[in-house]
Amino acid sequence: MTDLLIPVTVLALIFAVVAFFYASVGLGGGSSYTALLAVFGAGAMTIPMVSLTLNILVTTFGSLVFLLHGHARLRLIAPFIISSIPMAYLGGMLHLPKMIFYVLLLISLCVAAARIYFPSNRRPVQLDQRGKIFCAIAGGAVLGLIAGITGIGGGVYLVPLVILLGLGNAKEAAACGAFFIWVNSVSGLLARIQYNEVDLVPYLPLVIAVVLGGMAGTLMGAGRFKVRTMQQILGTILLVAILLLGKKIVMFA
Repeated sequence: MTDLLIPVTVLALIFAVVAFFYASVGLGGGSSYTALLAVFGAGAMTIPMVSLTLNILVTTFGSLVFLLHGHARLRLIAPFIISSIPMAYLGGMLHLPKMIFYVLLLISLCVAAARIYFPSNRRPVQLDQRGKIFCAIAGGAVLGLIAGITGIGGGVYLVPLVILLGLGNAKEAAACGAFFIWVNSVSGLLARIQYNEVDLVPYLPLVIAVVLGGMAGTLMGAGRFKVRTMQQILGTILLVAILLLGKKIVMFA
């Protein structure tokens, strides 16, 4: 049995639709899966484990595609993942009180929504190479910890950070984001499997839904949808989740 407010099969259908639209424009959508789980009552221990699992599935194919097309650069991603992998594992080990988890999740969703609706067009900051590496290591550590705790992969934050630091172009930043989400999701999930007892079997319909929806979106998308429009539509999911999660926190307090 799950701790959801609706049947898992119904949520699986919703996940399939979300995965379809995200995949159709080359996006992952980990923050939306996390938001939906929060909206429909999944527990604080369950949300990160399910979200991390879905992050791995969503970004595996994207990471391989970027690698095959030569957009992924080891020198670009290395400073981020060196610090993020151990911090994601640490985040997966933590047993936060439910209230603290929900507040941290709420903050993460607010930042993710802001990134969607108010994209930054600022020019790259002027830093020397040592400064850029330091910022990358520090940013990777913070995002890795958040990924391990909340299940949000961090790509929505990392991609603009790569561009802001002037470390790569848009495609290289996207490749960095996909691989970053994958490695941190694996690290965080390994820790949670080791230190938490959550039965994920009842949630397998969500896994199947994301795989099928993502595959269909990839095959049928091919430029039919505008990326910006779909980002804003799917960002609505985050706004609804923010309101409902905020209400839950107020009632819980």
